[in-house]
Amino acid sequence: MPSHRYRDVYSRVEVPLTDRDWPSHRFTAAPLWVPVDLRDGNQALSEPMDPARKRRFFELMVRMGYKEIEVGYPSASQTDYDFVRLIAETEIAPEDVTIVVFTPARRDLIERTVASVRGIRNEVVIHMYTATAPTWRDVVLGRDRAALTELILSGGRDVLELAGHLPNVRFEFSPEVFNLTEPDYVLEVCDAMTGLWDATPERPVILNLPATVEIATPNVYADQIEYMHRNLARRDGVILSVHPHNDRGTGIACAELAVLAGAQRVEGCLFGNGERTGNVDLVTLALNLHAQGIDPMIDFSDIDEIRRTVEYSNRLEVHPRHPYVGDLVHTAYSGTHQDAIKKGFAEHRARARTEGRPESEIEWRVPYLPIDPADLGRSYDAVIRVNSQSGKGGIAYLLEAEYGIELPRRLQIDFARRVQERADSTGLELDAAQLLELFEHEYAAVGGEGGAELLTLQTESCDGIARTSVSIRVDGDEHSGTYEDVGPVEAVTALLRERGIDVEIVSLHQASIARGNDSEALTLLEFLDETGARWVSGRDRSVLTASVTAVLRAARTIAPLAAKPA
Repeated sequence: MPSHRYRDVYSRVEVPLTDRDWPSHRFTAAPLWVPVDLRDGNQALSEPMDPARKRRFFELMVRMGYKEIEVGYPSASQTDYDFVRLIAETEIAPEDVTIVVFTPARRDLIERTVASVRGIRNEVVIHMYTATAPTWRDVVLGRDRAALTELILSGGRDVLELAGHLPNVRFEFSPEVFNLTEPDYVLEVCDAMTGLWDATPERPVILNLPATVEIATPNVYADQIEYMHRNLARRDGVILSVHPHNDRGTGIACAELAVLAGAQRVEGCLFGNGERTGNVDLVTLALNLHAQGIDPMIDFSDIDEIRRTVEYSNRLEVHPRHPYVGDLVHTAYSGTHQDAIKKGFAEHRARARTEGRPESEIEWRVPYLPIDPADLGRSYDAVIRVNSQSGKGGIAYLLEAEYGIELPRRLQIDFARRVQERADSTGLELDAAQLLELFEHEYAAVGGEGGAELLTLQTESCDGIARTSVSIRVDGDEHSGTYEDVGPVEAVTALLRERGIDVEIVSLHQASIARGNDSEALTLLEFLDETGARWVSGRDRSVLTASVTAVLRAARTIAPLAAKPA
């Protein structure tokens, strides 16, 4: 590896801190959490959120209890501007939620940003940023320290002129790439901004110190934060904030040590979405506190609904091993782990009986499970059934080895339960052919077998607008419609919705069934009905027809379609 091409961080940023207090500090309360999913996370998506997805995500964060939310970059796109105006013109933001908007230090963009927040009744934070690190100064901005300071102060004066008179508006400044900026310079710039904006305890200024590109071990970031915490002017008028990224995979540690070093506020994303390797994960940070007996002040009691909404809005799946939320985090395959967990549950129940208190009030100390799955709205079924996890894997292996069908993890769990019921009722072993037969019975026969046929599908683009026209025949009746900026599956769901049937798709997976020289497409679709998440499948030589068939079968379980006599 050509490691000689890189410099260690100590030769780039030397923190003038000879002693440090943060190693002896302990967590006693949660910091202020500020999700930036709708801005920083959104700009990192290959398909940025449309208004519906953005609103659903915002409403989720409000329900979870976040009191300060960065909602967009209104000068960067019309979609972001319109969403901020939606907040101004409706009541989707409760009065106790602070709205944050993001802007560069450029007058015309600041004007656009201030215009977007006019009429918002909530407290508003205008968040201005400029990169300050040497490489950015030299390569990107072409300014020395003095010239960059003047650019930043000019932007700060514009913010003050345009919004300083608004009583519900406060200010935030981010020296982007703080962690690669000389400590004396970033301190100089931050003090200049708090002086310009007259930071006071009654109207504090937020100084956000981002590890925009993570380049050092977490202790270095903690030293940098403690240096600023100790030396900032007007410290009692400053809310010290951090914004770690995860380039080295230590964003969580950086945020935790930064809070121990004096940070009061943490910006990040739910499940860590963001540029490159992502922003720090606010869910993991908060639940780490929960696991230490500290109230994170955010409601995670339905973690699966949170995950579904985030996956829907981001169009990114959460990894099955993701801390706390992944499908496999409460699952043990090892026999020794399974035995310890079962004994832990038994001991927990016994302590509850001895103490005469509900199990939910007893100290949690079950081996291999750092927190009680029930705290997150999960049942104990997956944990108690860990003995059968290898059975789930065997079922999935047989279907894949014999027919090439790869089942998503959550479908593996659902199907394994049905296989177990069949095995218990017959007392016999099921081979691969019987598994396929049972699979088709359980997921391909859902809602009956009325006629479902895709008649036409056409996608075209005109004047920058993509249009999808679709026509289907269901039980002899033809239905058609044309939709803008949606794909084929979304077009079919829209067409069904017009008939009063709302199919809410959680996930859609494509597989195939190989039989000799023949190969058929298999669509596996997870959707929600009144009982929760369910699965159906569609199968055809055409991937598109298989997908449409799956959507129509899901529709039949929600509201049976009227059959037309032959």
